[in-house]
Amino acid sequence: FPLIGHTGICTTEGVINDFAGPYTVTVDNMAFGDTTKYWQLDLSKVGDVEWDEAVTKASQEYRNRMHNICCDNCHSHVAYAMNLMKYDGKSNWNMVHIAIYLLIYGKYTGFGGFLKTWLPFILVVAVILIVIFVF
Repeated sequence: FPLIGHTGICTTEGVINDFAGPYTVTVDNMAFGDTTKYWQLDLSKVGDVEWDEAVTKASQEYRNRMHNICCDNCHSHVAYAMNLMKYDGKSNWNMVHIAIYLLIYGKYTGFGGFLKTWLPFILVVAVILIVIFVF
């Protein structure tokens, strides 16, 4: 689903960490391919813990966790890092917040990113609608 997607969080050097599956945090190798959309976070909004330290600690924690698509997933990993760094003065980030903020503040990497995000979904919906209304 395009509105949900897969998330990761970068270090200050641009190295992506993402909770890819049970006990697995990949580094610079996103589980579902290249980045198509991003939300540029602001380093000046970091609280007590350094950015890279928070990303590292979150990744270490999530290497010890079972992936659960509904409750403890890639969005939770990003939220955990943002909570550790107290991003924007908050320590209550969660997977819903991450999804909503990506929807509102996210930018596509280009037209190709937009197509890779939406085209498969649109095709599936089109097929379903054709089946419903034609057959």
